[in-house]
Amino acid sequence: MRIFDAHFHIIDFDFPIKENQGYIPPSYITSDYQKDTINLNVQGGAIVSGSFQGFDQGYLLKALKQMGSTFCGVTQLPFTVTDEEILNLHKKGVRALRFNIKRGGSEDLSKLDYFARRVYDLVGWHSELYIDAKELPAIASTIESLPAISIDHLGLSEEGLPHLLKLVDKGIRVKATGFGRVKLNIQNALKSIYEANPDALMFGTDLPSTRAKRPFEYGDIELIQQLFDEQAADKILYTNAYQWYFK
Repeated sequence: MRIFDAHFHIIDFDFPIKENQGYIPPSYITSDYQKDTINLNVQGGAIVSGSFQGFDQGYLLKALKQMGSTFCGVTQLPFTVTDEEILNLHKKGVRALRFNIKRGGSEDLSKLDYFARRVYDLVGWHSELYIDAKELPAIASTIESLPAISIDHLGLSEEGLPHLLKLVDKGIRVKATGFGRVKLNIQNALKSIYEANPDALMFGTDLPSTRAKRPFEYGDIELIQQLFDEQAADKILYTNAYQWYFK
């Protein structure tokens, strides 16, 4: 099966790394990622900025240059960023803006409505939310009105799944990532989300699985292959994310 890895991190200590909630991640550079995925048919992917990287873009631009044109970046930016800076990041392969509600390190959620519209109108980026889905009702009306939104890690919690499914039905995308960090029935979540919208699920390894109770393992991919037929699995593992990032 071909894979578009919709969510992984590169951690390069040649660039600023900030302690987050008492946590400092291990080094994980592009060669580490390539080694860990050498037996996977990864044909592209999205490098995602972590809470511990704040608004630094240096590591991301270096990693994108190393990984090649089938990979893109998901970055964190302050809402005061200039249009020129956004256009430059787009030119260098960045394709999405991240709001890390769970861990911090990104722009405040109060800026979501303005900022998500701004980057979409300017360069067509979608915005990604790392948030426990049980918190979604408070911002659901805002999210529903935005042009392009995805939610990380299956929404994290069983309690949040019904709220997530309501948004999936309205076109919100969901990353099938971080199986070792979520607190929900993964099989049920995957099937429910796919039934609500076959275009919604986007698989990612979540490597190097920072702070996850269990790191990524090949069984995460096998689970998708077992739950879905070949055509559906290809959508989840490759097509949905590729078309979302490179539309």
